[in-house]
Amino acid sequence: MSYSSMLPFTESANNGAFTVDCISVDQPLGRFFIASIPYEKLIEITYADTRRVELEEKSGYETMLGIQRELAPGRVKELERYVNTYDACFPTAIILSVPESCVEFDEERRLLRISAFEAENRDDSVAYDHIAKILDGQHRIKGLKAYFQDKPFDVNVSIFVDLDPASEAYIFSVVNQAQTKVNKSLVYDLFSLATAKSPQKMCHQVAVALNETKDSPFENKIKRLGVAGPKTEPVAITQAAFVEALLKHISYPHSLAVDDRDLYLKGKQPPRPNAKELKKMIFREFMIDDRVFDLTDIIWNYFDAVRARWPDSWNSDHKGVMLSKTNGFMALMRFLKDIYIDLDRIGSVITTEEFSNVLSEIDIDDSEFTVDNYKPGTSGESKLYKDLKERRKVNN
Repeated sequence: MSYSSMLPFTESANNGAFTVDCISVDQPLGRFFIASIPYEKLIEITYADTRRVELEEKSGYETMLGIQRELAPGRVKELERYVNTYDACFPTAIILSVPESCVEFDEERRLLRISAFEAENRDDSVAYDHIAKILDGQHRIKGLKAYFQDKPFDVNVSIFVDLDPASEAYIFSVVNQAQTKVNKSLVYDLFSLATAKSPQKMCHQVAVALNETKDSPFENKIKRLGVAGPKTEPVAITQAAFVEALLKHISYPHSLAVDDRDLYLKGKQPPRPNAKELKKMIFREFMIDDRVFDLTDIIWNYFDAVRARWPDSWNSDHKGVMLSKTNGFMALMRFLKDIYIDLDRIGSVITTEEFSNVLSEIDIDDSEFTVDNYKPGTSGESKLYKDLKERRKVNN
């Protein structure tokens, strides 16, 4: 890499080079550069060196090459949708590795020229679309290929120059091993700070109201921020579990919840659901009509009826009793939709007494809600949901 204070930094007419403002950073590993690159340019010059096995022709031995993981299609789809939302943002740097032959740094003006490199030996040449190897951020770059808004989308990047493969692998492993997944309950709790409506915020409001109101069936049974507080009962479910179970009745799949939030941020409103959509998302109209208090009453009434029907299990803090734990709660939330559809009461506030009439028809004894009968996890949830439906003694 050359350093000069007299380089003519101009956009290349043949699209083989461009120049960006940057700052240099010196750390124990060496010097790298922090810059802002328009998303189009970033897409043009980057590639992912995916981990793979190649067979050497002469020796017949297998060689492992590349450092990146395979792209996860589901994650790419999420990001393709996300980049086009009202407040899309990638605040953390994408990390790139660039050959020394492809960069020139003007230290005085803090400009970095990035270009393809044509060598006499063709094997040493670097094509424009293979200038920058992605060390971290391949899913974000892939998602940006679907960006269609007319706003600029610049991406901050950290550019390492002339790294050997071992250093590239080290940076990749450190970045990915050091990442700690954010607690989902904390994420949903932070929706309370938003000024605009969203289905996530509405579900959070319901959870907080039920957890903090005296005599609620969920009083102190929800772990705010995903961890137990001073008053939290031992059998409490996480805030994330509560919100996600309720969210399925309002905006489902998750991509729709993202779209709904984006519409509200833009000052628009999601379209009113048709009859088919209402059978899938029974509480969707409560969001559109701002009926958060009615929705809170419904969840209160339903679980008040659950508490009255199976008081020992609902109020138990024994580890072997599962009704008020996460898998029991999730099964009951699934069954709630069946009740609404069976009673043809979508859009209405069903009373505790009406819910009790339905639950009284279910031939499950209070003593049956054990982890032996209903295993922890989704298998126990599915079995309980099936039993709630099949052991209801009523002529439908």
